[in-house]
Amino acid sequence: MGRVPSYDPLQPKGLLLSVLSWAARQRPVTWYLVNVGNRIDPYLMRATRGRLKSTVNAPTVLLTHTGAISGRRRTTPLAYFTDSENVVLIASRGGARHHPAWYHNVIANPEVELWSKGAGGIYRAREAEGAERQRLWDLATGFYPGFARYQERAGDRVIPVVVCTPLDLQ
Repeated sequence: MGRVPSYDPLQPKGLLLSVLSWAARQRPVTWYLVNVGNRIDPYLMRATRGRLKSTVNAPTVLLTHTGAISGRRRTTPLAYFTDSENVVLIASRGGARHHPAWYHNVIANPEVELWSKGAGGIYRAREAEGAERQRLWDLATGFYPGFARYQERAGDRVIPVVVCTPLDLQ
């Protein structure tokens, strides 16, 4: 089984990624990423083996998950970072008041596929809790400060942190 390329959330960002990070925190860009980028990026990323996407050079993974109700396979592009062999995803939906559909799907059907830059495989998803969630949330907000702003926008909704472990490690 392959692995999603590792991405250390503590590595320094270059100028381009810093500018993109700032832009993504602006409401119009957040709206674009959630409503348009999510629809076109799976096609762009598959056609170009991950070289083209709305988020330019930000670490992006294609999450393929099974619908909780429909049973249909769906693919969602998401920002990610790695923690050891695990891939960490944040279910922010740009700070919406409700969880994204993909989150409900992976909780109901935790076996998922993750792909980035032509590499990946099958993983099992679970929601982080307690001290693990806090540690990963702190890494996430350091990696992308927009997550903290999204949490403010989300109100009472606690944004889930999803940990995906390669199946061959379980």
